[in-house]
Amino acid sequence: MKIKKNTVHAIAACAVGALLLSACKDKNKIYAENDVLIKNIDKSVKPGDDFFMYANGAWLKKNPIPGAYSSWGIGNVVQEDLRNKLKKINEDALKADAPKGSNTQKIGDFYFSGLDTVNIEKQGLSPLKNELAKVDKITDVKSLIEEFAHLETIGVQTPIGAYAGQDDRNSEKIIMQLSQSGIGLPNRDYYFNTDEHSVAIRNDYQQKHLPTLFKLMGLTPDAALAATKQTYALEKFLADSSRKLEDLRDPYHNYNKMPLAGLSKLAPGVDWKTTFDQMDYKKVDSVVVGQPEYYRAFNKALALYSIDDWKNYIRKNIVNDFSPYLSNAFSDESFRFYGTVLSGRKEQLPRWKRVLDTEGGLMGEVLGQIFVKEYFPEKTKKRYVDLVEAVRTSFAEHIDKLDWMSAETKRKAHGKLAKVFPKVGFPDKWKDFSSLDIDRSSYVQNVIRGNNYWHKFNANKLGKPVDRTEWGMTPQTYNAYYNPSNNEIVLPAAIFMVPWALDENIDDAVVYGYGAASTIGHEITHGFDDQGRQYDEKGNLKAWWTAEDSTKFAQRAKMLADQFSGYKVYGLPINGKATLGENIADLGGIVIGLDAFKKTDQYKEGKTINGLTPVQRYFMGYALGWLGQDRKESLSSQILTNEHSPSFLRVNGPFTDVPEFYEAFGIKKGDKMWLDPEKRVKIW
Repeated sequence: MKIKKNTVHAIAACAVGALLLSACKDKNKIYAENDVLIKNIDKSVKPGDDFFMYANGAWLKKNPIPGAYSSWGIGNVVQEDLRNKLKKINEDALKADAPKGSNTQKIGDFYFSGLDTVNIEKQGLSPLKNELAKVDKITDVKSLIEEFAHLETIGVQTPIGAYAGQDDRNSEKIIMQLSQSGIGLPNRDYYFNTDEHSVAIRNDYQQKHLPTLFKLMGLTPDAALAATKQTYALEKFLADSSRKLEDLRDPYHNYNKMPLAGLSKLAPGVDWKTTFDQMDYKKVDSVVVGQPEYYRAFNKALALYSIDDWKNYIRKNIVNDFSPYLSNAFSDESFRFYGTVLSGRKEQLPRWKRVLDTEGGLMGEVLGQIFVKEYFPEKTKKRYVDLVEAVRTSFAEHIDKLDWMSAETKRKAHGKLAKVFPKVGFPDKWKDFSSLDIDRSSYVQNVIRGNNYWHKFNANKLGKPVDRTEWGMTPQTYNAYYNPSNNEIVLPAAIFMVPWALDENIDDAVVYGYGAASTIGHEITHGFDDQGRQYDEKGNLKAWWTAEDSTKFAQRAKMLADQFSGYKVYGLPINGKATLGENIADLGGIVIGLDAFKKTDQYKEGKTINGLTPVQRYFMGYALGWLGQDRKESLSSQILTNEHSPSFLRVNGPFTDVPEFYEAFGIKKGDKMWLDPEKRVKIW
C-alpha cells in the first residue's frame, strides 16, 4: 500500500492511523530502553578529541582485560555467548548414545578427548612417538623432503608451503600454489627489527622457548642449546629471503606462474613431482610461486645445513605445533611464549573453552548446522540480506558521483559491483565430514586427523571445477571476508550479533553503523581497494581500469597510507602501506553505509533517542563495532604482523576524513581530530 508523503506526518513506516503512530512511538521507546550506546559513553572525553574513547570509554573503564585474554571488547563478549551456546551443544552430544560416524558422536568424542586431562597427562609426548620416529629415519635430502611432504598432510609447518587455490588469472581453475613458510616467529621482521618489542621476543625465543622445547623432547641442556642455535640460524636464513608484510599485498608481484619444469630449475634440490604426489596433489603440471627468491633460498639451505640441523628443526616444528594439545609441560610452555610473551595474556583460558575453539577450527560446520537452527532465525537473516542490497545500491550511487573516474571505468565498476555475490548467515550446502574419524583415545591424534581431513579436502580440489558455494568461515564466527577470486562477501551469522540487546530491539541507525558500515560496506569496498580493484567481475587478476584512473586512485590511496603512517602506538609507527586495504575498506564502508542509512525512515524523521540524533547514533554504532582494548604486547605484535590497524584507529582514523562526522558532533579546528579539508581523503 503506497502512502503519499503529505499524509499522517509523512512517516513511511508509521503512517496509517493512530494505531500505527502509537506502535511507532512504542518502538522508539523500545530502542531507548534497550540502547546499546548510551551506557558506553564517556562524557569526560570530547568527541572531537578522541571519538573512540568518547563512544566506548565508560565500558572500557568498567571492563578491564581479563587475565586469559590479550584483548577484550565486543567481539569477546559475543564470543563468550557463542562459547556458552556451543558448550551446551557439546554437553548434549556427550550424553547422547550416538551411532559411530554420526556428527553427534564426533562432537561428543572430540570434546571428551580434549577434557580428558588424566589421559592427556599420562600420555605426555607419546601420541607423537610415531611422528618423531619418522624424523629419526631421515638420512639424506631425499628422505628429508619426503618427511616434509608427510608433515604438510598433518598440519605441521614446513618450508614447502604448498596448497591448492584458485588461479588469480583464471578464477575457474584450482592450481598448485607455493608461498613462503617455515619460520617460527610471526614474520620475517622479528628476526631483524631492532625495536624493543621485537628484540625482547627474539631473545626469549632463543634463550627460553626453543631450549625448553628441546629439553622437553629429552635433550640435555647442552644439546638443547646447540639445537636451538642451529634451528634459529636455519630459520633466520629462510626469513632473510621472505617478503615483508606490505610486499605480500601486491597480487602481481606475488603471482609467478611456471611449469613444473620451471619450478625444478628454481629449486632443483626438490623432486617436485614426487613431492606433490606424496602430498596427494596429483597430476600437477604448473604452479604459482608466490615468492621465488624464498624458494631459491630454501634450495640453498638444503645444502647449507646438515641433515641433523634439519632433523632438529623438524622435531621442533612437530612438538611446537601440537604442544597446545599435549600434557601441561608442553601446553604451558606454548602458552607462556605465544600467549604471554607475544600477546601479554596472564593466564590460559579454561580448558573447555580451548577445546571448543580447537573443535571450531577443525569441524566448525558440524557445530554450525546446529547453531543456526537455534540462534539465527529467518527474520534476522532477511534483515541483513536486505541490508546488503541497500549498501550495494548506495555504492552504485557513489560510483556515479565520482569526479575522478572515467565513464569507461565506471561502467566496469558497476558490472563488478552487480556481480558481488553475498553469502549471509550460513551455507546453503554443508561440508561432508563423514570421512573424519574422531574417537576418545587421544586429543592430539584427533587434531592430527582433523588437520589431515582439511589437507585432503584442499588437495581434492585440484583439477576440479571451483565450488563457488563453499564458505571459508563457520556461521558462529565473529568475522567476515571478501574473496576477490569469487568476487563474494561472506557474512557469518555471528558477525551481526550485538550483545546486550535482541536484534529486533536495535534501531536502524545502530544497525547501519555496526552492520552496514563496519561489515557489509567494508567487505564490498574490499572489492575496490588497492588489491581488490585489480580483480575483475569474474575474480580474475586483470587490468580493467584506464591508466589515468589507476593513477588517480593511487594518488588518493597514498594520501590514506600517509595519514595512517603518521600514527604511532607504543612508539611503533602504523604501517600505512600494509594496512592500506583495510583502511580503504573502513573509509568506504563508513561513507557508503551512511548514504544508505540516509534513505531510512529513522534518518528522515530525525528524532533523537536518548539525546542522540540518527546520524550521531550511526557513527556511534560504527564505533560500537570496534569497542575493545588490547594489551601492549598484543598491540605491538599486531602492528608488526597484521594488515589491520588497531581498533581505535579504525574509528578515529577514517572518521577524520568524513565531513558528516564533523557536522554531527560539532568538530572544530583546534580539536585533536580536526583534519584540514584539503587533507581529508575521499576515494569511494
